[in-house]
Amino acid sequence: MTVSRRGVLGLAGVIGSAGALGAAGPPGAAAGGAAAAGRVRTGFERLAADGYAALAGQKVGVVTNPTGITADARHLVDVLHADARVDLVAVFGPEHGFRGTAQAGGSEGASRDPATGLAVYDTYGKSGQNLADVFTAAGIDTVVFDIQDVGARFYTYIWTLYDCMRAAALAGKTVVVLDRPNPVGGRRAAGPVLERPYASFVGREPIALAHGMTVAELARLFNGEFLTDRPVGLRTVAMSGWRRESFFGETGLPWVPPSPNVPTPDTALAYAGTCLFEGTNLSEGRGTTTPFEVVGAEGIDRRWAEAANALGLPGVWFREAYFTPTFSKHVGKVCGGVRLIVHDRAAFDPVRAGIGLLVTARRVWSGFGWRADHWIDRLTGSDRVRTLVDAGADVDEVAGDWAAGLARFAAVREEYLLYP
Repeated sequence: MTVSRRGVLGLAGVIGSAGALGAAGPPGAAAGGAAAAGRVRTGFERLAADGYAALAGQKVGVVTNPTGITADARHLVDVLHADARVDLVAVFGPEHGFRGTAQAGGSEGASRDPATGLAVYDTYGKSGQNLADVFTAAGIDTVVFDIQDVGARFYTYIWTLYDCMRAAALAGKTVVVLDRPNPVGGRRAAGPVLERPYASFVGREPIALAHGMTVAELARLFNGEFLTDRPVGLRTVAMSGWRRESFFGETGLPWVPPSPNVPTPDTALAYAGTCLFEGTNLSEGRGTTTPFEVVGAEGIDRRWAEAANALGLPGVWFREAYFTPTFSKHVGKVCGGVRLIVHDRAAFDPVRAGIGLLVTARRVWSGFGWRADHWIDRLTGSDRVRTLVDAGADVDEVAGDWAAGLARFAAVREEYLLYP
């Protein structure tokens, strides 16, 4: 990891990386009484409260999806388009699309938004100069990013942000990131740190699997650590009223599924661990009403839940479960497996839980197998988890293997945090 904070943070002080609004007061302080009333104010709310001063005189394009909403559930594109103080000229859709109709690995393509008449550009699969050319063609000066993340390295919206930052720098545009809560809290980072030979769209750079950061904090880290060859003009607009120990249900904000298979904040809580099963021949619960909260396959029985519970992992119980996926793996077939019951969110470590489930699934089910393309290596960020599980390592041995890298990342991460 290239540590170059001093020089880039000096530049950030000139271009406003901490954000004109983020600097208006401590991120945890009340703003307009909202925080005092127990509700978080998002970056968009603070931008609006300041009269959109950060966007004055700019032709604006917004990277967003259905999660880009106000506290009263209006979409920010509709709000910005109706406000004469903002010159909104384009919308950019990520994976799943601007309106969120596409499944994993898909997008909606280019279109014109029927509600506003704005051109909608597809960013999915685009990066570097190709994406820079899209920004140029759209005729924008400033790229605004406002998407709800779920706190896991392999959730692609943070890499859409990264790609947009790099492309904006190439195209001579600025980037404004409107912050939203990490729905699973931000107390700590967890899990293995990606190794660069395993970089992909589910992990461009060396960060921890569960990064414990907000998108604005990640933007600051990206600019300060990974985009040092060409840092972008960056402004982050911080929230008020959010603290690192807060889970989404404590924010007072409405939840909108950020993608089709993350329907609830409970899904997000499990996702950083159970999404690892995308790299196996087991179902990760897609095609059920509780994706990522159930995992399993044909032929698995109660012994898996018993083995998982015997690990004594903090904050979670594993219940024997049966389900029939309506799409994705094992479609139309009865799968046996486990349902995660998180009874102590503060103690729960989703990455250790995911590793525990991998270890025990391999022990109790003879049909266990990795995807032939070793997708698990992209998800975990190296081949170490796969080779250790195959070698019969236990949870502590697997976690111990990533401890040194995680400690280094945690130290760098501290430099970019905005909230107490």
